[in-house]
Amino acid sequence: LLVLAFFGWRHFHNGEFRYAGTVEATEVTLSPRISSTLSSVAVREGEEVEKGQVLIELGCEDLRLDAGIAQREFARAESLYKAGATPLEAFDRARNRRDDTALKVSWCRIESPIDGTVLARLHEPGEWAAPGVKLLTLADLGGVYAFVYVPQSELYRLKPGAEVLAFLPEAGDAPRKGRIASIRAQAEFTPKNVQTREERTR
Repeated sequence: LLVLAFFGWRHFHNGEFRYAGTVEATEVTLSPRISSTLSSVAVREGEEVEKGQVLIELGCEDLRLDAGIAQREFARAESLYKAGATPLEAFDRARNRRDDTALKVSWCRIESPIDGTVLARLHEPGEWAAPGVKLLTLADLGGVYAFVYVPQSELYRLKPGAEVLAFLPEAGDAPRKGRIASIRAQAEFTPKNVQTREERTR
């Protein structure tokens, strides 16, 4: 994943300057396993989420109704089986149907698989969602590496180990602390997909 970012490095004597770069982070896209309307989307872009947190709920009215019927049928089949009034095969079918419908109902709640930040909220409550449709994009922004392109005339102000602040527009523009890991000895051209601060604000 490449996320466009601005990086500002605060120098206690010479002030602050910013340059654009790219960030490498683990990205996760959430999609439903079943088709249904979106009942709720609990987060917005830039919010931090925890692993296991419920982010999306689907309506699943038909599935919930079917699961309720399957549960009652299983209870009846279990009672008849214990009384010797129904064969094992019928009891197993009722149990499998109950388990299958319960599993599908559990898919109506979509949880975050990681601790991370919401990069994109792609659909709103009331819209129809189907398997493969992207609903949310998350990224683990802890321990990421950034590649920042700085003019040669500014390199004298930088050194490995110096503290920097990263500003990620996709993550609410909140500052994040980091350190310069290394400075390449050989100069490179700035890639075309990296814009300067002035170009981004036009």
